[in-house]
Amino acid sequence: MGWLRSRRLHYFLGGVAIIFMLLLLLRAVFLFGFSAVTPGVEQSWSLVLETLGIGVRFDLRLAILLMLPVMLLAWLPVWNSLRSSLLRWIGRIYLIVALAVVLLLYIIDFGHYAYLGVRLNASALKFLADAQISQQMLWETYPVVWITLAWLALLLICAGALIGLERLTFNRPAIRIGLWSRIWGSSLMVVLVFLAILGRYTNINLENPVPLRWSDAFFSGDSQLGALGLNPVIFFYDTMGVPQERYDLDQVRRHYPQVSQYLGVAEPDIETLPLARQVPLQPHRLTAEQRPNVVFVMLESLGTTAVGAYGNPLQPTPNLDRLAKQSWFFRHFYVPVTGTAKTVWASITGIPDVSRQETATRNPLITNQHTLINALEGYHKVYTIGGNSGWANMNALIRQSIDGVKLYEEGGWKAKNVDVWGISDLDLFKETDQILRDLPRDKPFFAYIQTAGHHRPYTIPKENDGFQVIDRTLEEVQAAGSQSVAQYNAVRLLDFNIGRLMELAEEGGYLNNTIFVMFGDHNTRIANIDYMKPAFEKLGLESNNVPLLIYAPGLLQPREFEEAVGLADLLPTITSLLGYEYENRTMGRDLLQPAPEGERVVPLVLREGTFPLIGAVTQDFLLQMNYDGTEPSLHDLDSDTPLDNVAEAHPEEYRRLLPLARGLYETSRYMLYENVRD
Repeated sequence: MGWLRSRRLHYFLGGVAIIFMLLLLLRAVFLFGFSAVTPGVEQSWSLVLETLGIGVRFDLRLAILLMLPVMLLAWLPVWNSLRSSLLRWIGRIYLIVALAVVLLLYIIDFGHYAYLGVRLNASALKFLADAQISQQMLWETYPVVWITLAWLALLLICAGALIGLERLTFNRPAIRIGLWSRIWGSSLMVVLVFLAILGRYTNINLENPVPLRWSDAFFSGDSQLGALGLNPVIFFYDTMGVPQERYDLDQVRRHYPQVSQYLGVAEPDIETLPLARQVPLQPHRLTAEQRPNVVFVMLESLGTTAVGAYGNPLQPTPNLDRLAKQSWFFRHFYVPVTGTAKTVWASITGIPDVSRQETATRNPLITNQHTLINALEGYHKVYTIGGNSGWANMNALIRQSIDGVKLYEEGGWKAKNVDVWGISDLDLFKETDQILRDLPRDKPFFAYIQTAGHHRPYTIPKENDGFQVIDRTLEEVQAAGSQSVAQYNAVRLLDFNIGRLMELAEEGGYLNNTIFVMFGDHNTRIANIDYMKPAFEKLGLESNNVPLLIYAPGLLQPREFEEAVGLADLLPTITSLLGYEYENRTMGRDLLQPAPEGERVVPLVLREGTFPLIGAVTQDFLLQMNYDGTEPSLHDLDSDTPLDNVAEAHPEEYRRLLPLARGLYETSRYMLYENVRD
């Protein structure tokens, strides 16, 4: 047993222990500071501990991998770090740099999860394309200086401990160890290190040993619980290695019969895959002498959880609640994928942005898209945004796809910027209102207004037409969904500004001849939402479920829609209402036409990133599966235990939704490229 006294062994085990303890500390910080999991409340302790056990095995793997390079320097024959000060310094520098990178990735992971509710993955690289705006938003939102100091402090403590361990072990007098003892000890350590890196200790197939993988962390079916079992460094590395092919043509053809029926393709052909439909004049079109104006208002980060009309107990949105009673009000409206740029894409093109890494707006090969906005012949077209439309290259889509559009953005406003996202929403509404009033009256206008105020850093501008902040307790706002008092007041401010927009439209004389389409782009991070059905939080639907109001006081009678509808449906519905014949090449459908599949089905991406979780949602059910079609399950949205798979209890609904979930996802990937204009 003389090998147990080896200096190299003591250094290796001690170094792994130091790094492993650091990673465990960071895991505890995530659990108690950032995770949406409350052990013993919504998730049982047994499930939480099992998930944490998977995460701990990932942490041990990373600790060993980080120590292996310096151990190779120590195990070199003759010239090694026990004998050479140069090699010791090379090992020290490597460890310091490696730990600095690891700690930085953890910090980014914490912020990424706090912002999007998803662990760090390769899709986060999209923010590098807008590094200046991203950096400014981080600076205005987070205590960057204190975070940097904490990063340096942790780095110095760990580096000091490792260097001290090195001196304590390597500077000891050498002890002679017998040959057989070295062989036995080395063989045993190789096996133990192999098993630790593998992450599995039972049921190992020696011919094909499958290592512990990221998907193992999602064994429970709860995405938030699964996030607790990931290691952000290993997960980020795993997602970097996945090929990002454009689309799978075989899967598009396989599901074409169901998708073509869903879309209402008149002459389907599985060889040529036609998806376009000629839509004639509809009997439900408006019959006004002059076609009305249309205003799309994208409500930044506004989910149904924050709106009183959808059940928020604090009722922070009195203006939207009032408008809901006077509008076409949609109870079950979903954006197909979360994220501002992805919502802009889908609302303009009618195609869900199912890109797995960068947003579709960042792909220069596909930003010139067909859009039904161009079917609105005889309309002025205006797009306004308080900040820079170059964020995520949204301006490429807007300018290349919408013919004759006038884009107004940061640098062209009279008002001054209030934060990283540009001018305030109130100033944006006021200046947009003036633009619309100044347009020639010879034809109507289509305007798209992109708000940004309900977004970190939740700025309350000094000039706000008398809006008053309410200083509620943190417990009160968290019980009603908001993570902070600032977030709660940002919702109230957005609602206040919507009220002012309606007043401006009335003063400008165009309120009664305008269709206002108001919709959220995604939900922001939320706290407790006990007032919503359990399915929305358990299945992650709260991210995609956003408000939709179509408000036209002089044109449309109030109406409430219960069926599930999607963002891609907006433009076909409005185009039909306006009385146009048009060619529809995309996923959206007129909401006033019967759905060919029966009860309406909306495609979703429930978890973004390199390994998406996709689904198809109706008013009552959600079918979800991995992006490759594996592990499908059906869930009852009205159930108190929505994670239960009810496929056997509802076989007809399962069989109906199963091909649509995969087919609509794969066809959306295909459409992103097939909808490009020549």
